[in-house]
Amino acid sequence: MRTSLEALAADAYPRMVATLIRVTGDWTLAEDCAQEALTAAVQRWPQEGEPDNPGGWLMTVARNRAIDALRRASVERRKLAEAAALALSEVDDAAGKEEVVDDRLRLVFTCCHPALALESRVALTLRTICGVPAADIERAFLVTESTMTRRLTRAKRKISEAGIPYRVPSGPALAERLPGVLAVLYLLFTQGYNADGRPAFAEEAIRLARLLGRLMPRQGEVSALLALFLLQHSRREARQDVEGNLLPLDRQDRSRWDQAAIAEGVDVLSKAEQDSPYALQARIAACHATALSVPDTDWSEIARCYDALAEIHSTPVVELNRAVAHGCAYGPRAGLALLARAREGGALDGHPLAIAAEADLTARQGDRDHAVALFRQAADAAHTEPERRALLDRAAETERQAPRIAPPRPHDESRDYDQR
Repeated sequence: MRTSLEALAADAYPRMVATLIRVTGDWTLAEDCAQEALTAAVQRWPQEGEPDNPGGWLMTVARNRAIDALRRASVERRKLAEAAALALSEVDDAAGKEEVVDDRLRLVFTCCHPALALESRVALTLRTICGVPAADIERAFLVTESTMTRRLTRAKRKISEAGIPYRVPSGPALAERLPGVLAVLYLLFTQGYNADGRPAFAEEAIRLARLLGRLMPRQGEVSALLALFLLQHSRREARQDVEGNLLPLDRQDRSRWDQAAIAEGVDVLSKAEQDSPYALQARIAACHATALSVPDTDWSEIARCYDALAEIHSTPVVELNRAVAHGCAYGPRAGLALLARAREGGALDGHPLAIAAEADLTARQGDRDHAVALFRQAADAAHTEPERRALLDRAAETERQAPRIAPPRPHDESRDYDQR
């Protein structure tokens, strides 16, 4: 029962919050009433049994709590009118029924309003749309949980005090707001696709990207982002074994890849801007998803895509992945040379994927002992238990392999271990 309720909450909570915000305009009230509805379910369902329409039950309880709160706290006619409107509102819980513009999409654009700082837009959307815990958002932004909580509170207060409208913009404002929304959806997908992430988050990002694509069919970057999501998510079920251990590409059972998602992703990508950042990432994902095996992968094309991506959107992680691609396409020495440059400035210092990348390329050059030490160092720095186990497995595997004469090693090496 608890597992079922937790899965339902991941979907129902943002629906309840979005609907109540639209009707009442009160962010805190909406969140409080949604949480109270979930608490009521935890208390009542084990004894009474799960209702036939769990989502409708939760929405009804949340709506009634909001009505009661408005009636208790209000002496203004406006608040009473809100309570009346909320009481008369009907919730559409028909499974699978979607509108081009639904409450959650309105909420995304509200959270991504340019009046808010970029970090606040992303954090607020992650917290409100899909209920990502503040602690997880804090880890992504490298701030304390209390700092993130205050940031979220200030953002919601600013939305209220500035009268930021709860709607999807139109005309030029829509194009101006789009990059921020896409960035939010990208991070939302990442929260679900990570080794310890919740698949519901990735699925929600895909759903919202579909809605956005229907709303803005001529925006190629929206199509590119959706294609990227589909191609990456197609491998979700094969990325871990039955014990939860991460599996690299060369050990994944490709028969478990979602071929329908791959086909759709390739088709959507054909309609996208081919040189935009998300399109380049989608092209890279397509090279992996359509290859019959790792040796069949077009690493030269992947390297070219990373070269182009580095020209328009250079970040330490992009440079890290670029070096990995060059190492696979042109040999480990070429990869290590780029990795040395990627580490300049210190942004990748202590990064587990960078250390693992160095380990992998170092092993391919023949220095197994040093590679083993690096894999273990990367495991010590890993952020999640699945990543830690995968890196320790790589260390053990490398140690078991026949020793080779180690050639001279270049200075300052690194690599990305993201080909999972």
